[in-house]
Amino acid sequence: MHFLSTILEQYITDHSQSEPEILQKLTRETHLKVIQPRMITGHFQGRVLSLLSKIKAPKNILEIGTYTGYSAICLAEGLTSDGSLHTIDINEELNGMQRRFFQESGYGDQIFQHTGDALKIIPTLDMVFDLIFIDAEKVSYDLYFEACIKKCRPGSIILSDNVLWSGKVVAPLIAKDKATKTLIDYNRKLKEDPRVETVLLPVRDGLTLSRVV
Repeated sequence: MHFLSTILEQYITDHSQSEPEILQKLTRETHLKVIQPRMITGHFQGRVLSLLSKIKAPKNILEIGTYTGYSAICLAEGLTSDGSLHTIDINEELNGMQRRFFQESGYGDQIFQHTGDALKIIPTLDMVFDLIFIDAEKVSYDLYFEACIKKCRPGSIILSDNVLWSGKVVAPLIAKDKATKTLIDYNRKLKEDPRVETVLLPVRDGLTLSRVV
């Protein structure tokens, strides 16, 4: 579902910061070589992530769901010089492609890849995160959030992607659609959870920004 007209979406992109050349290259390769290239973060949302990271200037970032590494590079743009980004993905097939672009981006030494179940990996990361980006299996969003918030301090930011789910969150719910039901419950939870201040932004497919209080 397009929430804005194609013309207006293009106008928004055209009047936002230009996409870095390395990310243009990554987008092209993703579309040529990887299944479901529409999963890539993309120009406009990527610049949103980059700017939020730069505003926060995080020392430690956690990302759940790496895909081809686009969002990780965007988030890494705001890292402090001694900062680190830990990105987790269940699929190891894209590790080589991710690493190649991480190195080419100039942030390779600050980005650490983890392969496996995020719910098992997160507790092993002995650090506090200033910025977290959740963009993985939708039915596990609540579990990811609970695992992540334990690794936060007051002022930490948790970003949750795809929370509008192509508009399905406001459409009649199909009983077997577990992902949509999870996101409906998740969106309600974040709004009511006293541990965070939350605003849902209509960025691409929905991006929730939650600040830990």
